[in-house]
Amino acid sequence: MCDSCGCGQPGKEPTILKPGEHPHHHTHTHDGVEHSHDHDHDGHHHHTHDHDHRQYRKVEIEQDVLGKNNLLAERNRGYFEAKNILALNLVSSPGSGKTSLLERTIREQGKNLSFFIIEGDQQTMNDANRIKEAGAPVVQVNTGEGCHLDADMVNKAVKKLEVKDGSILMIENVGNLICPAMFDLGESSRVVIMSVTEGEDKPLKYPYMFQTSNLCIINKTDLLPYLDFDLGQAREYAQQVNPKLEFIELSVKTGEGMDQWYDWFKQAATPPQV
Repeated sequence: MCDSCGCGQPGKEPTILKPGEHPHHHTHTHDGVEHSHDHDHDGHHHHTHDHDHRQYRKVEIEQDVLGKNNLLAERNRGYFEAKNILALNLVSSPGSGKTSLLERTIREQGKNLSFFIIEGDQQTMNDANRIKEAGAPVVQVNTGEGCHLDADMVNKAVKKLEVKDGSILMIENVGNLICPAMFDLGESSRVVIMSVTEGEDKPLKYPYMFQTSNLCIINKTDLLPYLDFDLGQAREYAQQVNPKLEFIELSVKTGEGMDQWYDWFKQAATPPQV
């Protein structure tokens, strides 16, 4: 899974804060000594059956983590549906323009729609402060060494945020296209964002993220004249891994294509007619 970055390891709880709040630090000691847990690097050789057992145990733990996450994700989904909350999980590489997209969306649509935002990053309150300035209630989830949000983090953040019925919850996931793909948050839809400053083959390199997404936003189209990015090729690669994927091409900077984005989530937020 994502053991190399510390995700899912015990004792590494995320920090969930509103702008202006400060975390509380707790030092755990035993007999006056602070303890830490280090990996065994004694240099000893281990037998093959030990390695096989560890590999089996690793798979078992990963399945357990994902299983627990999916159960809570379904609880989140049921809550969102009962409260008529449209929950969107925004995923991308770092620098694709997720936060800028949210800022412009809030400023242009916030008078008529009720937005609540969950910001996911390993460190800092920077994005939450930007969202607060744009005019929407927000909490920042700092995952520490973790490289993704999970259903439990979202559950706790939603409670702290006090998301209202009939609102739109935008969840900006941690910036990477690998681990967030595996963790269902209970979202109504998953939106993957890529920019024209990235390679057209992103969908082929990270197929699971594009396979599990409902909408692909291609951002920074104002830069197309200055780049060799092939828009048609990018769409073709994405459709190879997910034929049902929808596309919106836009520029957050110029505003071109933003109306398509607004129309998309407004339609998604409209309750079906009985």
